[in-house]
Amino acid sequence: MRILLVEDDAMIGEAIQRALKNASYAADWVKNGQTALTTLECQHYDLVLLDLGLPGKDGLEVLTTIRAKGNSVPLLIITARDDLTDRLRGLDGGADDYVVKPFEMAELLARMRAVLRRKGGSATPALSNGVVALNPSTREVTVSDRPAMQLSNRKFALLQALLTRPGAILSRSDLEDRIYGWGEEVESNAVEFLIHALRKKLGKEAIQNVRGMGWMVSKGK
Repeated sequence: MRILLVEDDAMIGEAIQRALKNASYAADWVKNGQTALTTLECQHYDLVLLDLGLPGKDGLEVLTTIRAKGNSVPLLIITARDDLTDRLRGLDGGADDYVVKPFEMAELLARMRAVLRRKGGSATPALSNGVVALNPSTREVTVSDRPAMQLSNRKFALLQALLTRPGAILSRSDLEDRIYGWGEEVESNAVEFLIHALRKKLGKEAIQNVRGMGWMVSKGK
């Protein structure tokens, strides 16, 4: 999944971006509110992590603008402001959660997963089409009654993108967009290589090739 991180502190931003990539997210990082708003106009994101103490446009102003434009992207505020008034303004302004710095990355990742589940209408952590099941918290995949298997970051990100929309055909560019962040080198056959590797693990029928269009996982029964 693709995440937009809005954070002006270089040390914090680098640490969060690194942790997100290690957790199989494609993470883009901007350092001020106006750039965040511009970026959201031209790029789809699955979730936004928004600091409040930003240069120029304050984070709460950025949040208000995002929601006023009708953008319902899941959004977590990450900030050192622990005052009750700020928390209420953030949550009432449209944030899905409010995390106070300093925080443990494990907790932030868990809160992100919880928000994404709620937005997806699911109360359970696993993504499944009835045959293939993927647990985002453990990055393990199971097929029917076979033992759970651990996936690498890229394979996990690709399978997660497909299982988030079972029955939908995702093109190469769709999948690259979910797997790679800004500045990451993408080889021309990277997606095909990952799908080939996943099919070896899960079985050839787990991921279907729709010739000339892309790939999909079935909706199941």
